[in-house]
Amino acid sequence: MERIDTHSHAIPARWRQHCMDLGYGDTDGISMVQDWTVEAHLATMDKAKITKSILSITSPGTHLKAGDNAFARKLTRETNEDLAEICAAHPDRFAFFASLPLPDIEGSLAEIDYALDHLGAVGFAVMTNAHAVYLGDPALDRVFEKLNSRRAVVFMHPTCCRVNLPAANGFAPQAVAPLTQYPRPMLEFLFDTTRAVSNLILSGTVARYQSITFVVPHCGAALPPVIERCVGYTPRTVNPSMPITSDDVKHLFKTRFFFDLAGYPFPDQIHGLLRFTEPSRLLYGTDYPFYRAEAVYRLGGILDQRAPEIFDEETRKGIFGANARGLLWPKLKSHA
Repeated sequence: MERIDTHSHAIPARWRQHCMDLGYGDTDGISMVQDWTVEAHLATMDKAKITKSILSITSPGTHLKAGDNAFARKLTRETNEDLAEICAAHPDRFAFFASLPLPDIEGSLAEIDYALDHLGAVGFAVMTNAHAVYLGDPALDRVFEKLNSRRAVVFMHPTCCRVNLPAANGFAPQAVAPLTQYPRPMLEFLFDTTRAVSNLILSGTVARYQSITFVVPHCGAALPPVIERCVGYTPRTVNPSMPITSDDVKHLFKTRFFFDLAGYPFPDQIHGLLRFTEPSRLLYGTDYPFYRAEAVYRLGGILDQRAPEIFDEETRKGIFGANARGLLWPKLKSHA
């Protein structure tokens, strides 16, 4: 059975070194993987029976210094070129989502065209927030207009919340960093994905830019249990002129969004997501190398064991590969 890993990370040496130099080595509570290589990635794919991996850059993305757009543009360009070089050397095994230097608007507009027209990217990987500017913020509208004009696939990846709590009663603002004793991917990544997707929908961004397809990681994060609460607030406090219902969200999730299954979809999380979308919108993902090879094999085994309990063989073929091929075709075809 074909397996296309849509949630798979590369760690190019130059990008990793910049992250380390600027103090991002373990900013998310998990140390930057030092020993990633193309060869190790391919070996893991072979053992896990993964046909092709869609590479992307993970948190913190490529805009590492707030306010320094020139550095972000340079780093984004060289990182995208590094990923394109890997894909060119192994066209049967890799394709990639290009990074954007958000929240830099002009740099992102230029990179969209360059990545698609010159590097062969199959879509874009963007962080849930860029220096506290969340996806769906009006400041990013020009970028979404461009992505819409290119009918882009946008894979969103969680990062840390960068927001400060406002000052109250004479106290200074405080950075949002709850429960720092736990690695942020454990809880905060799911919450930041939920913030970003909620804002994309409630701000009307998804409705305005109807040619963009979004990919949400980690089996929908914390979205399913909070959707009804979010839409319940909409007519009263969020956007009285544009009320939205849970049925509206379900329609969007079935037509505009895909959801990868990286992480722990079984035994329970998958059932909440399937209340809002269909199996044809599910994608296989591993989160390698931040889920190390042993975890990829173990979680893949759980998926192989549990998926037949709720999906027939044809549906499983879609989840493991055909859904991704349909989403990324003909872009993926150019790398096949």
